[in-house]
Amino acid sequence: MDTRDPYKDLVASLKDEMKKSAGQALSGVPAELGTITETGLKLDNFKDEVQDYLVADFLTTLHLPAFFIVGTTALADEEDEPIGTPSQRTRFDFEPTLIEEVRVNLADGLMPGERVLVIPTNGGDDFVVMCRVVNGGG
Repeated sequence: MDTRDPYKDLVASLKDEMKKSAGQALSGVPAELGTITETGLKLDNFKDEVQDYLVADFLTTLHLPAFFIVGTTALADEEDEPIGTPSQRTRFDFEPTLIEEVRVNLADGLMPGERVLVIPTNGGDDFVVMCRVVNGGG
């Protein structure tokens, strides 16, 4: 007598097929390397410069470990400029904390000459800069 649950077998089979399909779909995504220019984006494997491109935007939670900073304190005027004599050097200790909804604004920091990883989308009509790429030191 077969005591296997046919529904569990069906679910397992569907999961396997979905994993295969997702893997095949993602394996066809051709990531490109490119360089930010003064006027746009130059992809290594595309002859024309792209002026109209997208940049990934990340909203994340920042995890800060316990740390300390050594500095001084001083009174501040209305423009937050220090007035008077600064205090003696003081150690400021900070506890571990999470800061939610931190925006990583990659677009604001991209400079001409920097290398980037780009994903073409919409059949190659649009390009999304995913991140800056740096030499691993080798």
